[in-house]
Amino acid sequence: MDLIKALGSAVPSARLQAAMAAGTHADPGTVDALVTRCGIEPDFFVRDMLTWALTRLPPSLTVPRLRAELGSGNAQARSQALHTLSKIGDRSVWPAITAALLHDADDEVARTSWRTAAALVPDSDRKSLATELASELGRGDRGVQRSLSRAMIALGDVTEPALQPALNSDDPAVRAHARATVTLLHDPDVGFDLAVDEAIRIVALGPQRAAGPAQPDGGSDQVGCPQSAGDAGQPGDPQCAESSDRAGGSQPADGSDRAGGPQCAGDPGGRGSRSGLGRACADR
Repeated sequence: MDLIKALGSAVPSARLQAAMAAGTHADPGTVDALVTRCGIEPDFFVRDMLTWALTRLPPSLTVPRLRAELGSGNAQARSQALHTLSKIGDRSVWPAITAALLHDADDEVARTSWRTAAALVPDSDRKSLATELASELGRGDRGVQRSLSRAMIALGDVTEPALQPALNSDDPAVRAHARATVTLLHDPDVGFDLAVDEAIRIVALGPQRAAGPAQPDGGSDQVGCPQSAGDAGQPGDPQCAESSDRAGGSQPADGSDRAGGPQCAGDPGGRGSRSGLGRACADR
């Protein structure tokens, strides 16, 4: 079929047009080609259109094929399948979002699974999911941590109890991330970066000193931490801005956070350092 051939074109605009045509015509015969292309497509906008095309097809055809991709050895295939399943919104998928996906070594797969799980989890499993997600606190850079906080906040009233052990963690990164999530839970308008910077300051100084008057410019606190994250000269958030979950590295912001776009899958990699927040106190 010419359309399927066009999905493999070397020209991104041609692939975009092919994906748009696939969604417009909604031919069930294109399911395999669309799912396969999702796992290897390098262009964000084309992936976005591929996801849209799959949501236009009958879930009875797309959901089983996408579920099969969750076990792929290709991180992008797992991430894109999760993202597309979240857009389809079929809650029967919930059992397929395993602990292995929630703790996937690839940050983009993990953060997409957090968002998808929070969207599809049945009420009876919200508490256990919150506990599972809390074990990931402190992971990765601010983009990854923002995704986790948003997924936890989406779970509602089960979130704050799940955060309590992390608030007393020996790891300053975990404590700061948990404190920032509690702040956002009570005041979503604060903004993640502001909540994180304040949490870092409190973890560094301790609640009593953090509540006291600020030290003069140029002064240092007695534990060797900067007065705020800003004093540490942190670089800006390398992740694309999220309107909800991109998830993903130097690519656009993830999934539902990107006006319906898919999570931008990053290169497969390790879980990353848990010092994204805590190193401001540990060694910045």
